Amino acid sequence: MAALFPVRLLRGYLGGASSPADPRVLTAMPSNDELRDDPGDVADPVGEQGRSPLPWVVRKHDDRVLLLLTKRCHLYCRYCFRRDHVPGEGEDPTAAEWGDMLHYAKHSGARELILSGGDPLAVTDARLFAAIDAVRPEVPVVRLHTRAPITFPQRVTSALVAGLRRRAPVWVLVHANHPVELSSPVREALARLVDAGLPVLNQSVLLRGVNDSASTLAELCEALVELRVFPYYLHHPDAAPGNAAFRLGLAEGWAIYEELRGKLSGIALPQYVIDPPDGSGKRPVSDML
Repeated sequence: MAALFPVRLLRGYLGGASSPADPRVLTAMPSNDELRDDPGDVADPVGEQGRSPLPWVVRKHDDRVLLLLTKRCHLYCRYCFRRDHVPGEGEDPTAAEWGDMLHYAKHSGARELILSGGDPLAVTDARLFAAIDAVRPEVPVVRLHTRAPITFPQRVTSALVAGLRRRAPVWVLVHANHPVELSSPVREALARLVDAGLPVLNQSVLLRGVNDSASTLAELCEALVELRVFPYYLHHPDAAPGNAAFRLGLAEGWAIYEELRGKLSGIALPQYVIDPPDGSGKRPVSDML
């Protein structure tokens, strides 16, 4: 199975899991379901290949440019839409690719730089800060899209936080799917970011068998608001090969979201969006019904 999509687990993340049905186990442990083809599978589920002007660069919008700093993550989520990771092969940009991607971003005319991966916090602080510094002041706003504060909260060190604060405006977008992920170390990591004045938003993925109920999602969103983290997006699952067991239909997902809307205030309600395979970028699920 690791030949198709690598397996990486963190003892700290799974340490609190007491059952095979625990959401952390379901989303982190490999399953034989991943080996089954599904008619709905899409090789490039969010249309990145046609929007990549250079290796490690994705450009879907004129005002934003996305850089993949690495293909490595601290933990590999089994529903991930970027499942082209071959361990040991091209996990990081070469020196030439690194220079080319930063030069492109700096002169792209974009206002926002999105640092993604893999996980951008799987690189060193020095490399992360170098990427930000390389595009300033031409690209004023930086967005750090990372799951590390949830899966590996120890990565949110005082040195990392201080370095990001010095480089403001930096927005941190984290990724929690279920309230059980908000352990004490995770809460402390999120507080360090927020206390430093770094805006923190959350993106979740609607996953069958994990968080596909309005009550679970409401509990997650309410907990995030208490932690001063804005529930930004609820993503409809991408149709990546191997993740069919996690996927819901649009109508099914919309019914859950409609119920969720009745449970949450405006500051706690995320936008329910889908990232279609035509590469046009995220749009409200309501537009697709």
